[in-house]
Amino acid sequence: MTAFARHEAGTPWGALTWELRSVNHRYLDIALRLPEELRSLEPRVRELIGARLSRGKVDGTLRFQPSEAAAGPVEINPEQVQRLLAASDQLRSHAPEVASLRAIDVLRWPGVIKAAAPDVESLSAAALEALSATLAELVAMRQREGARLQEFMLARLQSMDEEVAKAKVLLPEATRLFRERLEARLKELMQQLDPARLEQEIVLFAQRADVTEEIDRLTAHFAEIRRVFAQPGPAGRRLDFLMQELNREANTLSSKSTDTRLTNVAVELKVLIEQMREQVQNIE
Repeated sequence: MTAFARHEAGTPWGALTWELRSVNHRYLDIALRLPEELRSLEPRVRELIGARLSRGKVDGTLRFQPSEAAAGPVEINPEQVQRLLAASDQLRSHAPEVASLRAIDVLRWPGVIKAAAPDVESLSAAALEALSATLAELVAMRQREGARLQEFMLARLQSMDEEVAKAKVLLPEATRLFRERLEARLKELMQQLDPARLEQEIVLFAQRADVTEEIDRLTAHFAEIRRVFAQPGPAGRRLDFLMQELNREANTLSSKSTDTRLTNVAVELKVLIEQMREQVQNIE
């Protein structure tokens, strides 16, 4: 499900900011961007996310902004300064017109100023604690979206219940009309065929056109979907399977139907099933 969460945490060494984005995906796919100081946390971060989420493409970004107070006094790396100045002198010996290095240029050079290293262990613990808070926000947002999707899908399920109820009412009449049409078509051949064999063929045709079994299975699948919704935990994969089964029964109902009214019911069912199937892809 689509969700976003952002959480900031202050530490003695600076500010930590987590951002988590989750979009629809069939499986759990985690992409992380961590600062160099906390790169070693990646396996633990993946473990924590996997413990809370089972589906979705998750993008996680952790930013670390060192504080000025934690930086302490400016400390120069003399070895790096000497190497830089020696390189400058060598360059000017070949090209005297090149200007001398300014102090600000030297200070900006990588490695000239020694950065105070934070306590990585304590900083890592703070980052993981902030991640837990961010995950809680993300999960809460996904749950709110899931509740809205459930309302949408239960409304579609109610509409399918109504369509199946129509089919149950139409079925006896549709079967009778089919038998009458079949008898009328074969009436001209009754003198040429054995009456017992003719009756047997009529029964066989009627059985092939009987959609009672499909209607019963649709009703059973509706009950299973409601049961899945009532249970805690991930439901997306189970619902995805049930959507396939619903679609199979609706297709069979359409192909076996001998009455345009039953065909219309099957078409309406397939429309509703497709609407539900699209939303199931958003459910964990």
